[in-house]
Amino acid sequence: MMDVSFQPVGGYGLVAFVAAVFLLLMAFAPAREHVSARRRMVLVGLRAAVFLLIVMAMLRPARVVTEVRQQPATIVLLVDQSRSMRVADTFGGKSRWEQARDSIEAAQPQLQRLAENLEVEIYAFGETLIPAGGSPSDDERLKLELPASPEGRQTAMGWVIEEVLRQEAGKRLLATLLLSDGAQRAYAPRDTPPQTAVRRMADVGCPLYTFAFGQARGLGDIRDVALSDLVVNQSVYVKNVLQVRASLRAEGHVGRPISVQLAFETSSGEMEVVAAEEFVARSSDQLVPVSLRYIPQQPGEYKLTLRTPPLEGELVTTNNELSTFVTVREGGINVLYLEGELRRERTFLARSLGASPNIRLDAEWIDKRTRDRWPVDMGQRLAPGAYDVVIIGDLDSAALSDDWLATLADRVDAGTGLMMLGGLHSFGPGGYQNTPLADVLPITMDRLERQRFGEPVSKDLHVAGPVRPVPAEALAIGASIVALAAGEDNVAAWRKLPPLEGANRFRGRKPNAAVLLESDDATAVPLLVAGTWGGGRVLAFAGDSTWRWTMDGYSAEHRRFWRQAVLWLAKKDASQDKAVWIQLDTRRYRPGAPVTFVVGASDSQGMPLPDATLQVNVVAPDGQRYPVRLDRRQNQTAGTFRETRLAGDYTIEVQAEADGQQVGQTRARVLVYEQDLELDNPAADPTLLSSLAAMTAGVGGEALVPEQLTGLMDALVEKPRDLRVETQHKQNYWDTWPFFLLLVTLLGTDWYLRKQWGLA
Repeated sequence: MMDVSFQPVGGYGLVAFVAAVFLLLMAFAPAREHVSARRRMVLVGLRAAVFLLIVMAMLRPARVVTEVRQQPATIVLLVDQSRSMRVADTFGGKSRWEQARDSIEAAQPQLQRLAENLEVEIYAFGETLIPAGGSPSDDERLKLELPASPEGRQTAMGWVIEEVLRQEAGKRLLATLLLSDGAQRAYAPRDTPPQTAVRRMADVGCPLYTFAFGQARGLGDIRDVALSDLVVNQSVYVKNVLQVRASLRAEGHVGRPISVQLAFETSSGEMEVVAAEEFVARSSDQLVPVSLRYIPQQPGEYKLTLRTPPLEGELVTTNNELSTFVTVREGGINVLYLEGELRRERTFLARSLGASPNIRLDAEWIDKRTRDRWPVDMGQRLAPGAYDVVIIGDLDSAALSDDWLATLADRVDAGTGLMMLGGLHSFGPGGYQNTPLADVLPITMDRLERQRFGEPVSKDLHVAGPVRPVPAEALAIGASIVALAAGEDNVAAWRKLPPLEGANRFRGRKPNAAVLLESDDATAVPLLVAGTWGGGRVLAFAGDSTWRWTMDGYSAEHRRFWRQAVLWLAKKDASQDKAVWIQLDTRRYRPGAPVTFVVGASDSQGMPLPDATLQVNVVAPDGQRYPVRLDRRQNQTAGTFRETRLAGDYTIEVQAEADGQQVGQTRARVLVYEQDLELDNPAADPTLLSSLAAMTAGVGGEALVPEQLTGLMDALVEKPRDLRVETQHKQNYWDTWPFFLLLVTLLGTDWYLRKQWGLA
């Protein structure tokens, strides 16, 4: 559209005034007697032309061309094509995918109209974004190329929306339509929370319209039995009860018995059913607790599987069984605890150790009021193999005969663990520097250290409280004893514990001993010292009031410390069962999850070999071997294996060398379980879709039902009218070089002719 506009200088009144002045001046034409009529007409014509040009310049006329253009914008249609869309729980018995396709096909005329004015992008998505049609570039028909069936193994809604925003960056997003069952099911790195992505969408002013397909109750009338939440100890001792727990969910099999079996690996590698029981679900959404027991008879590493036979017509069978690995260790631990005082430490220590099913504690109190009958007769307490660990509390050495203490020293030399606790009559104050245990204990004692009964407490033999123990910086041996938390959190966990009321003061430690705990102050007084004697391990603990931890709410830490101490003394700690060892946090991993582990090597005395060369390979289920790079982390050698996409058993193989000699080798298995992430629990989640749409309500977003898709398309067809913008292009007639030259030419011609004709 073209038009002419005027913008007069000073308004039309000023232009009229100037025009009147010019007309008045025109009256002063050249005298008739001095110029011919023809010349007079030429001069009048020139002045009239100049007058018209000046009036035109004052009116400032311009040609205005107005153009109406459609503002470019994009509509994105996202269609969930994950496997959970196969579930037939919509109206009429159709699958969610069939209903979604029907809804889109019904709205195709509206989509076609939208494509005439806007860019329409259609994507199918699961774990990635798949182009499925949109506005064509070479014809006038909208293309729609949805997959024939949903095959996506994940529903990465958050990642998909982020990808749409990235691909459409720089464009105006008019709307995004999300057709899905609403359940976010995704592994890293595609597990971006959809709320994060939709928040960005709201920031760019794009409304999100969601359409939910399917029912929140899941499989509907389809039959499915699933086991989940497997709980089992990673290790158990021979002939001890192995408890296996899980949860059972039954869809379409309510009120009928379901058999659950526990299969255990034999020495030949076969899986043998060792326990079975029937369970009944009272409702389709009930999680039935499952608990089965088995007592392993032989040490070693074994695979166990909890399974339920598939039901006829089950859509998913990968969730019918759960497997993992357990390590069966040789025997439990027998502990002899001798105490000379009826103190709280004795009570709480016995309670914590008694909480471990694989530790049997025999506690004996030797009353100091019976000193006239000392040394007591301990009989056959130290018969070979009778005890794995001996703990001596606040018991004076006079209560035990030298022969019995010599036998104890021989037992430690043969492999029995020994621990002495702090007290008024333990270590040097108890006279042990003059007994056969003087060489066995990892600390040095002065011959003058002695606390007599009835005498005041010697302050130079004890450290006054409060004393807060913390792990020493360099742990040569026995690090597992003081591990209350992982990594850097360990020191913080110790600092949270209530301090000890006091401690024995150690004069020194043996050359082969290591300080595990020390006071958290400038003095750094040794509190827990570890060492070895022959084939046995020895601990000297200066404290006698760890009971305060339990009294202040840290009973779990108290149990863990004392259990780890006994396991280390008995050489039953997981890290020291072999010369080469592997520690795993878990034995079950989902596909794609990293497997992390700690490896190490020890000499024949259980002393760590920090300079040992360790090589680790992982054998995948398909037989392929992967070398694993190891890193040194906080005095530990750790590795991470990430190639776990394939489900099945993985074997971690470790070899160690020191000083050019092979130390040993070991292996451990882990399981990457097969999981159909989409169909294990395919319940729809319309609530999530509603909450996502509500996040963009400020820009028009809304949660709708599938039947409203066509109506929304009709509304979007009208929206392009709001996107039309008018642009004006103005061209001035007066503010140009030709206009200026014409004016100058006319004035110059008038002056020249007047000069030639003698009028100027």
